[in-house]
Amino acid sequence: MKPSIPKGTRDFLPEQMSRRNYIFDTIKDVFLLYGFEQIETPAMETMQTLMGKYGEEGDKLLFRIQNSGEKASEAPEKGLRYDLTVPFARLVAQYRNDIHFPFKRFQIQPVWRADRPQKGRYREFYQCDVDIIGTNSLIAEMELIHIVEDVYHRFGINVVLKLNNRKILAGIAEYIGEPNRLIDITTAIDKTDKIGEEKVNAELIERGLSESAVQCLQPILRLSGSNRSKLCKLRELLAGSQTGLLGVQETEEIFDLCDASGADLNIELDLTLARGLNYYTGAIFEVKALDVEMGSITGGGRYDNLTGVFGMSGVSGVGISFGADRIYDVLTELDLFPADSLKGTQVLFASFGEEELKYALSCAASVRANGIRTEVYPEPAKIKKQMAYADAKHIPFVAIVGSEEIQNNTVTLKNMITGEQRQLPLQQLVETLKS
Repeated sequence: MKPSIPKGTRDFLPEQMSRRNYIFDTIKDVFLLYGFEQIETPAMETMQTLMGKYGEEGDKLLFRIQNSGEKASEAPEKGLRYDLTVPFARLVAQYRNDIHFPFKRFQIQPVWRADRPQKGRYREFYQCDVDIIGTNSLIAEMELIHIVEDVYHRFGINVVLKLNNRKILAGIAEYIGEPNRLIDITTAIDKTDKIGEEKVNAELIERGLSESAVQCLQPILRLSGSNRSKLCKLRELLAGSQTGLLGVQETEEIFDLCDASGADLNIELDLTLARGLNYYTGAIFEVKALDVEMGSITGGGRYDNLTGVFGMSGVSGVGISFGADRIYDVLTELDLFPADSLKGTQVLFASFGEEELKYALSCAASVRANGIRTEVYPEPAKIKKQMAYADAKHIPFVAIVGSEEIQNNTVTLKNMITGEQRQLPLQQLVETLKS
């Protein structure tokens, strides 16, 4: 049998894992900097928890788990989580008496979607989520924008953050005379980047919108100019919609807070941004890399009552999710991984015989005690073989141990890049490797 893995999944070898850990550690450091605490939830949730939260198309992408002995005709009771937000809402409702509000949490775990695999789209991938729940304050949105700015500044990725508001979209639905078709409208226009305006319009008509409503929608979606001028125009157009005006006001306040707090991120008000998830009620975000062709690498938004379905109503939250796998692809394509992101072995001890191997083990323990990543070749093989091992693993130094080194209580340190060799006492070896 030829070894293989399911489509849309990936194996990660040591070098890739070092780079992935660089991504996770960078994001985690920023989350901690803003006072967020880490949680985890199970890979599987009940179907009752998952269904109906992601929109019609999202529900189709849920991986269902069949119990042993369960008939195929029976509806599965469990499924793999589609995202981290719905499980988080379930956790908040379940442990409401054990957490403090506003609750600031982050979560770094895999999610699963029964999607068609393609570039940047996987069936199993990691999300790095950060949420604030239990406050209506738009300072939370501003803080998430700063987190986006800090994370991508550290990665060296140029990004644009696209911003919209579901209340604005609801106001637009009212303005074009289709107030009950918000889900149909948002599901379709969210695909504008992927399938283009013409196909979006065709889908809107297919979903039952009138030709006149679709035509009325066009100039709004094509609004151009600065963020502030778009908001001014929207205030005029949506004057008859209380919901729409509230969305304009919230968006304006977010821009004001970002200006006041010194945010230096490229932010664009994008009225085609809808994010097809049904639970969003306010601001919605999407982040794209500017220097590489890739879908969104971060996304999220405000949800006012996601915990309500779990018996805890009236609790508002807002969060964003960093797609670690797409960020990995962007960093790889742009060659932005720092050299020191590969935290491999710094020194390999190579020995000529059994006695030398014992001496090497003792020396290695002292070197490790000083925080230096150290390996000992496990057998006194030919020195050429041991050097080839160090080369294959890109280990920069080899500490060679022979009878002379034992006698002098030293090791011979070879720099594998320059070829330079010198005999050093153990303490000097440690100082050299540290520097």
